[in-house]
Amino acid sequence: MSGLVVSLLWFALFFGGGLFLAYQRVDLRTATFAAGAALVAYTLFGNGAWWWLMLMWAGFGLMVVPNLVEFRREKITQPLLAIYRQMLPSMSDTEREALEAGNVWWDGELFSGMPDWERLMSFPAPALSAEEQAFVDGPCEELCRMLDDWEISHELVDMPKHVWDFMIEHKFFAMIIPKQYGGLEFSAYANAVVIQKLAGRNATASSTVGVPNSLGPAELLLHYGTQEQKDRYLPGLAAGTEIPCFALTSPQAGSDAASLIDSGVVCKGEWEGEEIVGIRLNWDKRYITLAPVSTVLGLAFKLYDPDHLIGDVDDYGITAALIPTSTPGVEVGRRHYPLCVAFQNGPTSGKDVFVPLDYIIGGPEMAGKGWKMLVELLSVGRAITLPSTSAGGGQAASYAAGAYARIRRQFNTSISNFEGVGEALARIAGHTYIMNAAVSVTAGAIDQGEKPAVPSAILKYHCTEFGRKVANDAMDVHGGKAIMMGPNNYLGRSYMATPIAITVEGANILTRSLIIYGQGAIRCHPFVLRELNAAADEDEDRGLIEFDDALFGHIGYAISNTARAFTMALTHAKFSKVPLNTPTRRYYQNINRYSAAFALASDFAMLTLGGALKKRELLSARLGDVLSAIYLASCVLKHFENEGRRAADLPLVEWSVRTLMYNAQEALHSFLRNFPNRLVAGFLRAAIFPRGRTYSAPADELGLKIVKLMTQPGEARERLSRFAYTTNEPGNPLGLLEEALELSVKLAPLEKRLRQAKKEGLIASDYLGEQIEQASKAGIINEAEADELREYHTKSSALLDVDDFDPSELGRRATEPSKPRKAAKRKAAPRKKTAARKKAGEKKPD
Repeated sequence: MSGLVVSLLWFALFFGGGLFLAYQRVDLRTATFAAGAALVAYTLFGNGAWWWLMLMWAGFGLMVVPNLVEFRREKITQPLLAIYRQMLPSMSDTEREALEAGNVWWDGELFSGMPDWERLMSFPAPALSAEEQAFVDGPCEELCRMLDDWEISHELVDMPKHVWDFMIEHKFFAMIIPKQYGGLEFSAYANAVVIQKLAGRNATASSTVGVPNSLGPAELLLHYGTQEQKDRYLPGLAAGTEIPCFALTSPQAGSDAASLIDSGVVCKGEWEGEEIVGIRLNWDKRYITLAPVSTVLGLAFKLYDPDHLIGDVDDYGITAALIPTSTPGVEVGRRHYPLCVAFQNGPTSGKDVFVPLDYIIGGPEMAGKGWKMLVELLSVGRAITLPSTSAGGGQAASYAAGAYARIRRQFNTSISNFEGVGEALARIAGHTYIMNAAVSVTAGAIDQGEKPAVPSAILKYHCTEFGRKVANDAMDVHGGKAIMMGPNNYLGRSYMATPIAITVEGANILTRSLIIYGQGAIRCHPFVLRELNAAADEDEDRGLIEFDDALFGHIGYAISNTARAFTMALTHAKFSKVPLNTPTRRYYQNINRYSAAFALASDFAMLTLGGALKKRELLSARLGDVLSAIYLASCVLKHFENEGRRAADLPLVEWSVRTLMYNAQEALHSFLRNFPNRLVAGFLRAAIFPRGRTYSAPADELGLKIVKLMTQPGEARERLSRFAYTTNEPGNPLGLLEEALELSVKLAPLEKRLRQAKKEGLIASDYLGEQIEQASKAGIINEAEADELREYHTKSSALLDVDDFDPSELGRRATEPSKPRKAAKRKAAPRKKTAARKKAGEKKPD
């Protein structure tokens, strides 16, 4: 054997062995022993020159040094800790509290670069209890039957009184309130299911139900309220005699809660005839859902105590309190009109409103803890209401668009046969499947005790964005049918409502560019938060020990992710460990690959940019896109398992995962293209894409399979829109569309016979109604078949119809048009508050 071959074999041993040890994430001590053994073997049996052996032994010596813990801490870690403390970016209290909110779940596994799939797969599939299922099948179904979108959105600009009464009677506002206070005490999954069902029927109803069961007074009281506060408010909230809202957003401070100017000053004042120490409040809020009809107002404000009446602190910071809207000085009642969607939303203000200290949620000892309360609850609530609303809208759009595309004909064929329409249909179904999976899996995790702060931000951003894409595609498929407003339009109002979900609970631009990765990079990283806490530890010795452990763990983690990202990129991850040997096996492996690539890119971004990464919003947004894609793809795979691995759903699974992984690849590519340190960018590209960008978007053929799934009755179509309101009855377009779809499939042979007769000249008309009569007279079809075709023609024509109006029906005023009010002059006396039932029946001003 030649010397060159021997040298190559030894090189392969060292390089391959090192790569293997790093890939497997072997600890430093074991790796050192393995390297030493290999070096001894090379010294005894290799053919290296003496100077090369000396060089290798010197390198091995450098590897031994970190194993000498005391020496390492004194000579290496301590100087690095001093430098690290100088590099630390400033962090506001609101940022720190946001970082500490919730816990780390599957997002932490993905951030590790080596996800433990057993942790995800061990979670049980979410399921409704018998009581929850009865509620969905009973009151929820009945409520959907009562909702008339045109009446609510156009004629009344509110839900009618009997709908409000029904919601209150059946405790739709009390799903999260425990039974001991009169509530339903439903699971997070049941909450999500109810919202999905209502959202597909009417945006006003889903919003009205969603807000009290999300971030609001009930949730705040349950987690932070005193027992006296719980006893005072929760029974009324459960019974519907109290209507809640929560006021955070101010004109001067939208998503930037730290900039609130709404204030409360601790002072002495008169309350019920006695002088007490209380709070004098002044606020001006807007965009507050349920504020116009609320009886109890949750309020976020900054609390000051200049006279030190409750302690030695001047500025306590953001505080949350509950204020009855009947309190003198509180103004509610006026309404915003968000994109012509009729849910109750409006401004509220207060001028010198004096309240007792015990109005603070949790009592005076919770002064200044308001932001912490809000971000902790957002870590759960943000994963349910808005994502479920988008998923419900997607389910309804999928159900409607598939049927409509089958029954709508152009150029003598169903429009579903056009590939351009099919492409839109595939996107509708695929994005809906992703939303369904994300909501189901994440809600199930919440019910198991998780508080997934970063996944909740992922769901909020991506589900609402997918919802917007679904709405756009559904409008395109329906064409003119969807843009003519009226009782027959079942898409227009949902399309108008999509930007509302995009905007609330943290605008999507903010969520993507600052929250998902900005919070995830520190919260989910295995070592960064430990390093930060160690550096901030006032106990120098303890901080040094903690920082040393975290630092060298971090170094090993980075080396491992480099090896893993490179190896899996070279091999297409074909040898990476996965939990199942099923048709979806390769998708798990792809997620493994991009998890390592994401972790590697994150480490180098934080190392080279440091605190400046926070200001490079586009870079952090792209890293957030990668994390989001692999999280959502994981949810798709888990959802497929939870659903029983239905073979008919595989096209949806493949489309979803391929789309998400392609997005991850392109986000990483864009990140590397724009990374300011070109040397580091080149190294990362070599490690992450040594074979180039090899992942492709879903093929056209796959899209055609999904179109077939959507445009034919079947289990897969029903599962995709499981929680949509599809009962076949007058006034429910989804049920009527499904009936027409079933008739279309059943009568397809008869329609084919008519087309053939037209081609042969046996019938002359181009219109189906006339063709039926001509074919019946010519004996091409019998009378029974003609009756079936007439029934189908009548029903499909009614569904394809659009509305028209007499001009007098469209005007709101018979006289000169009204002039818009100036925002600064909102000084009208507040409308008098009564019980919610009476309020719901009043006609609201335009």
